[in-house]
Amino acid sequence: MTVTDDVLLVHGGTPLEGEIRVRGAKNLVPKAMVAALLGSAPSRLRNVPDIRDVRVVRGLLQLHGVTVRPGEEPGELIMDPSHVESANVADIDAHAGSSRIPILLCGPLLHRLGHAFIPGLGGCDIGGRPIDFHFEVLRQFGATIEKRADGQYLEAPQRLRGTKIRLPYPSVGATEQVLLTAVLAEGVTELSNAAVEPEIEDLICVLQKMGAIIAMDTDRTIRVTGVDKLGGYTHRALSDRLEAASWASAALATEGNIYVRGAQQRSMMTFLNTYRKVGGAFEIDDEGIRFWHPGGSLKSIALETDVHPGFQTDWQQPLVVALTQASGLSIVHETVYESRLGFTSALNQMGAHIQLYRECLGGSDCRFGQRNFLHSAVVSGPTKLQGADLVIPDLRGGFSYLIAALAAQGTSRVHGIDLINRGYENFMDKLVELGAKVELPGKALG
Repeated sequence: MTVTDDVLLVHGGTPLEGEIRVRGAKNLVPKAMVAALLGSAPSRLRNVPDIRDVRVVRGLLQLHGVTVRPGEEPGELIMDPSHVESANVADIDAHAGSSRIPILLCGPLLHRLGHAFIPGLGGCDIGGRPIDFHFEVLRQFGATIEKRADGQYLEAPQRLRGTKIRLPYPSVGATEQVLLTAVLAEGVTELSNAAVEPEIEDLICVLQKMGAIIAMDTDRTIRVTGVDKLGGYTHRALSDRLEAASWASAALATEGNIYVRGAQQRSMMTFLNTYRKVGGAFEIDDEGIRFWHPGGSLKSIALETDVHPGFQTDWQQPLVVALTQASGLSIVHETVYESRLGFTSALNQMGAHIQLYRECLGGSDCRFGQRNFLHSAVVSGPTKLQGADLVIPDLRGGFSYLIAALAAQGTSRVHGIDLINRGYENFMDKLVELGAKVELPGKALG
């Protein structure tokens, strides 16, 4: 289904029940597609979701001369980088849109062409995600960067060289940048305080299949020994644990029962522990995980987000909606993105009782504690939610608004739903399959 209208009417109060499927992770698949640029032979990627970020990268690869075509099975892409070439600046800008993925093309393009152009970048407004740090990393590899009116122009006068880098914070994007650049750089690159999320490990698996030499130590240090040439890969992307957790929270908030085919226990263990503490039930089999509300009262909890293996920041927003229905006071300390709790103002508009604080209300102080950010929340429940007019602020916050609207009494108008297409494949069809009463103005979907 192609969504052409950006407003969704949600008639709440109906439990979500049924089965949906999650495919490859949004935080891995576009990066694995970028990795195909590094190869001297075609790559085959399976379990690819039909989301906007994938379409953006597909367009960018094609602009640079990569042939991208579907494979034999659904969700399979074959990418042939045999004829990589420079792309028109205006075309890059048009295709990039609001995505931040283009920054990760820098390393591969510098290796293949000796130069790259990156337009101004967008992305979800959930706090600082400094692009400058990406450019500083590339400078350390030996790239030169010229700021122009329409973006950044990068050149590699000589072969990029391995370097030692310590991240001030284990950023996923910065870790990906280093990996995609270091694999063909001359010599050894040592990255300390690296991100070690499952999606990072899966990207390392992709690069190793291509011929890269990458070692991960237990102290968040990654060592990459550069090679002269990489081949293609065949890889099935790991499932999207963030989407799976979103549907799990939807089951809890609506008192529903959802089987998430493709959900995997190993990458969700921290979430599953918290889900159980809140009072949610789940059952795991070889094909997925069933999540449901077992009846009775949900329990309030103290929750602190962190980088992997901690509780992921992308799990926080959907679960907060469920916490509005828990008995007592829940405390949420957001330590990854300083502005991620801003979405709670709309929940309060619907009847929730959520108070934000600048202090670190958690087990530890974090980097935002002295910087005047509202990054802790106290959620008092249970409270009855009422339908409202909602404007989606970002990807995870947007899906959280959908959950709140589905759990609420009455009808909500949710504006800006197209943003959810960035990370949730066919989410409208999935809502209908789960029995949600939703409609585009003038067109029923159920």
